[in-house]
Amino acid sequence: MKRLILTRHAKSAWDDPLTPDHDRPLNDRGLAAAADLGQWLASRGYVPDEVLCSDAVRTRKTFAGIAPALPATPVLELKPALYQAGPDVMLAVLRHGKGETVMMIGHNPGIAEFAARLVALPPMNPEFARYPTGATLVLDFDVDAWGDVTFGTGTVDDFIIPREIVA
Repeated sequence: MKRLILTRHAKSAWDDPLTPDHDRPLNDRGLAAAADLGQWLASRGYVPDEVLCSDAVRTRKTFAGIAPALPATPVLELKPALYQAGPDVMLAVLRHGKGETVMMIGHNPGIAEFAARLVALPPMNPEFARYPTGATLVLDFDVDAWGDVTFGTGTVDDFIIPREIVA
């Protein structure tokens, strides 16, 4: 059994129009949402031992906000291929995962499509199709190795967006 925690980066800042997309940081709401997500994950025992993260500033800052709440520090691997990746690239990156529970942090529109293609049955939450900033899906796969994961085989354990987290 393998578990995937699939998170879209938290809300990013658009204050400076000259900042390249790759370098946009999180805004205050995004920083708070990342911390809330970390608490939510830890409270439910959804603790990754490996994080595959886009190398964009907003994805790295999302993980930096989540990490302090986790009971153990997972191995962080920055993956430039995940920046603006589509589902096929995301699956290829995931198939090289090493942990039992892997967290991937990426971007829309690719992460929404990736999530939709991974699940056997989508969660009932109406926000799932939109996959807004901070959206986090927890899926289990009945496989021995990440290389065996295929689309349409993930069983949903949980799905949350930051504004649904009750502190």
